[in-house]
Amino acid sequence: MKKRILVVSSANMDFVLNVSRIPEPGETILESGDYRLIPGGKGANSAIAVERLGGDCVFCAKLGRDANGEALRKLYEAEGINLSALRSTDEAPTGLASIIVERDGCNRINVFPGANNYLNADDAEEALLCYPDALFMHFEIPDEAVLTAAHFAAKKGIPIVIDAGPAKPDFPFDKLPPLEIFSPNESETEIYTGINPSGADNALRAAVALQKIVKSHYYIIKLGDKGALVYDGKYYSIASSYDVKAVDTTAAGDSFTAALTLEYLRSGNIMRSIRYANAVGAYVVSKRGASTSIPNEKQLSDFIKSRGIEL
Repeated sequence: MKKRILVVSSANMDFVLNVSRIPEPGETILESGDYRLIPGGKGANSAIAVERLGGDCVFCAKLGRDANGEALRKLYEAEGINLSALRSTDEAPTGLASIIVERDGCNRINVFPGANNYLNADDAEEALLCYPDALFMHFEIPDEAVLTAAHFAAKKGIPIVIDAGPAKPDFPFDKLPPLEIFSPNESETEIYTGINPSGADNALRAAVALQKIVKSHYYIIKLGDKGALVYDGKYYSIASSYDVKAVDTTAAGDSFTAALTLEYLRSGNIMRSIRYANAVGAYVVSKRGASTSIPNEKQLSDFIKSRGIEL
């Protein structure tokens, strides 16, 4: 039976600009690159990853009643995502992310939350009636929704996974129940702890510092092309990344943590789950776009075989 993951998070339309470089203040560059509107948002990227990789995803998010919202809803339906908890509002437009991608694959993102700011505690609590095997969240939605969903899940014994982006240093972490997995990336880790997790020693120091901020069974720091570190409060390990040519890092972290959660539910083996997630992340960064870069099961299987990856 497929593992059901409830994603309570954000949905955006991404305005993606592929550029040669970032202009200096006051400078105008006539670009030869392209731009596109692509479905995105941390929650939506993760929901699509869960569904494409063989999970059963229920997506709780809020859209505006506009053309972007209608287009996103149709996309999610086509992906087979359960939309029983997807809501619409007249109070704000659908969330929008402006994503500037440079030639080396690095990206810079400005997010306009829009309707995401109207996802509330009632929406989150009602969504948990779907009896998920895990609750998965980001911080692109109001704190109230995150806290309500987490406490409802904790009462039901549902494991909670938080992909800790975007960084919210003022989030009331002390109000969260114990989590199963807490997973920031490098920049988020530095914002939360003041420690740049460059190198194994610093990454471990940062993981120990995270332990003092939020209670979790596992702390998993996404280290980009250096892989990921996992710490359980006593022991740590680093799973190396897989060598690919990165063309766009958009959605890589969202897909990594979604894949990690799904494989952890299926196997119960955290290291296997991280290696699996690393493979998904490597695939995603080798393609352009957000949701368009996320593999399905066959694509990922072919990628793993072609690279000789052992999980």
